[in-house]
Amino acid sequence: MRSIEFVNYPLGEGPSVLVWGVRVDGTDLRVHVAGATRDLWGREHEEETWAETERFLVGQHAGLVVCGVEDPGRHFLGEPAPEFADPATGGTAVLGCSCGLWGCWPLMTVIAATPETVVWSSFRQPFREEWGELPMGPYVFARPAYEAALAAPVRLAEDPLGPD
Repeated sequence: MRSIEFVNYPLGEGPSVLVWGVRVDGTDLRVHVAGATRDLWGREHEEETWAETERFLVGQHAGLVVCGVEDPGRHFLGEPAPEFADPATGGTAVLGCSCGLWGCWPLMTVIAATPETVVWSSFRQPFREEWGELPMGPYVFARPAYEAALAAPVRLAEDPLGPD
């Protein structure tokens, strides 16, 4: 089983807008996505230096704005509000765009909950259908630990990956 941690941190430099972030096995989900999309982006995007490429990859997503996720318990158990769902794939948005509008560049995953586990699988970027399913996951979490982490997100003073 994997471990999960939910965090809330400010979007940008001001503390007024908080977002939901996620760590899987102690690593920010955005880092997992960067690894899964590195080769895919390499086919269509060239940065000048390694540092610029890494900054781009890690910065392609931000968390979901807290006030937009009205019922996090339902959302992160795979029953999101319709605007956060992809009915074609059964996906739920778990990350949004770095601009703060989740729908610009969401990371979608299928969340399946049983009494014992919560599984995140079939990660996709809906604006890059040609990428298909991203090479990450599935992540299987023990449901009691998952629900405990969701009920008590860690509040951070700033984005754990730092400013852009």
